[in-house]
Amino acid sequence: MPRPNTEPAVGPDAAIDPVTAVGALKFEVALAELEAIIANMEGGRLPLAESLAAYRRGSELLRHCQQQLADAEHAIQILENGSLRDFEPGSGEAG
Repeated sequence: MPRPNTEPAVGPDAAIDPVTAVGALKFEVALAELEAIIANMEGGRLPLAESLAAYRRGSELLRHCQQQLADAEHAIQILENGSLRDFEPGSGEAG
């Protein structure tokens, strides 16, 4: 018996999977799903009801990705002793 595919669908023709809780998604997976939703909506391939559902899902994914980025920035601030410094390529600093 074939195993069900547990990987989220990504790509321009991916179906929106509202069953997967947004909070459970890794950043890269959420971003890929968001990009697929945008591609579908920009392509005009979704009926109105599906477009509304896609918009809602996309909004949730966007908030989730923004929160994960903010959390990462906070972690970097902690690692830098409370101050976030600009990255200077080639400065020779290792830490």
